[in-house]
Amino acid sequence: MPTEGKAAVLTEPELKRVIAVQRSNKFADRNIALIYCSFGLGLRAKELSLLRISDVVDGSGNIKEVVNLTAGHTKGGKQRHVYLTNKKVADAIRTYLDGRNLTGYDAALFLSQKGGRFTPNTMQMLFRRMYGDAGIEGASSHSGRRTFATRLIENGADIKAVSKLMGHSSISMTAQYVEDNPERLKKLTVLAI
Repeated sequence: MPTEGKAAVLTEPELKRVIAVQRSNKFADRNIALIYCSFGLGLRAKELSLLRISDVVDGSGNIKEVVNLTAGHTKGGKQRHVYLTNKKVADAIRTYLDGRNLTGYDAALFLSQKGGRFTPNTMQMLFRRMYGDAGIEGASSHSGRRTFATRLIENGADIKAVSKLMGHSSISMTAQYVEDNPERLKKLTVLAI
């Protein structure tokens, strides 16, 4: 259960359920790519809505390993890099792009059902609808970002590195994203003595 006012951190079964439900959607490839970018890269709705094809694909049509988010993409105008080294994320983007009629590398990466660029607000609404379709309460477009940070920390990532990936100016901000996991806390106390 999320802390009051914070987006839910999804469990692995919940994430799989969201993806499974989206497989039958008319826009399955796009929605699954969005889910993987949210959970695998920790991107905000605004950042997802502003991505262009050229941000993730090089001139030869290959998925880039490093995506440069410019100051115009990010909250607070901080440039940062995200890494498309997770095979699930890269494969989801490739599957989506392979099924899409590409109009040019400068076009929006993710297109709405009307064929235009998403606004941050319409991107947030899409995520809310996807979670609702899967019967997950308390989740929002920020759930992927919170889950990204929580999973990295739970798997032993240094909070300073996670803070850098999130684009936070301090680790105290990153710490607010991480959901406390009672099972992880129980295991940590064993290490105390």
